[in-house]
Amino acid sequence: MGVTKTEIRAGDGETFPKKGNKLSMHYTGTLKEGGKKFDSSYDRGVPFSFKIGKGEVIKGWDEGVMTMSLGEKSTLHITSDYGYGAEGAGGGVIPGNADLEFVVELLQIGDKKANIPKEGGGCCIIS
Repeated sequence: MGVTKTEIRAGDGETFPKKGNKLSMHYTGTLKEGGKKFDSSYDRGVPFSFKIGKGEVIKGWDEGVMTMSLGEKSTLHITSDYGYGAEGAGGGVIPGNADLEFVVELLQIGDKKANIPKEGGGCCIIS
């Protein structure tokens, strides 16, 4: 059991978090079963900040995010034992023994910000 990662967008491939670094991330968390969203920093419009490897977040984040490079966007697939366990969280919003999926985007490590290209953009029609 534990955490696995599926990369959505590559990061810089050079800058990785180290234990104790302050990180800034955007994320959306869903239940693996049924895909129900339970939380999202994107919805609040404010990135989430924490110190990695210090137990401030679930074990799946502490381990999974450490494998990401600056600017990377990935899905972390987290088994319940690396999430909220038998207790669950949020007053039943996350049931006990629920496996979780988080789309996470590593925006900043310490003072170093990611250079993330804007998604979308203009287009022109050539006839």
